[in-house]
Amino acid sequence: MLSDAEERVEKLEDSLEDVEDCIEDCLEDSRDYVTMSLKSTVDKVNELLNSHRDKLMERNDALKTMVMALKEEIIATKKALSTRIEELEEELTLYGATVGNGVLSATLNCEDVLKLKESIDKRHCEIGTLDKFQGELKGQFYPEFTEEEARAKL
Repeated sequence: MLSDAEERVEKLEDSLEDVEDCIEDCLEDSRDYVTMSLKSTVDKVNELLNSHRDKLMERNDALKTMVMALKEEIIATKKALSTRIEELEEELTLYGATVGNGVLSATLNCEDVLKLKESIDKRHCEIGTLDKFQGELKGQFYPEFTEEEARAKL
């Protein structure tokens, strides 16, 4: 009987060793599977992050280009406005001198003649005689007409 029991114990010990070996193999396989799964997941996450980083860098470059274009446009607009302000200040000085001093006649330079011609062309009027021309010319430089025109432009 004792020998039967010993045989059974030996069989149980062999079976227990087989089970332990199987458990160790399962644990090792599980570790390998989990490690492989984690590596795969990490690779996918890295791909996704790299893709988003690339897209954000493209957008950043596009925004930088837009900002530079806007800065250049602002500079150009500032220059144009500065030039226009200077022109208006000169014109205002001329009007101020004309109105302030009560000048009834003025010396015309080429620019004034061109402005007068443009003004006449815009009104589509015809001046048939020298008297009408002189009357029109004087009308351009009398203080009351200049003042009325300046107020109309405001």
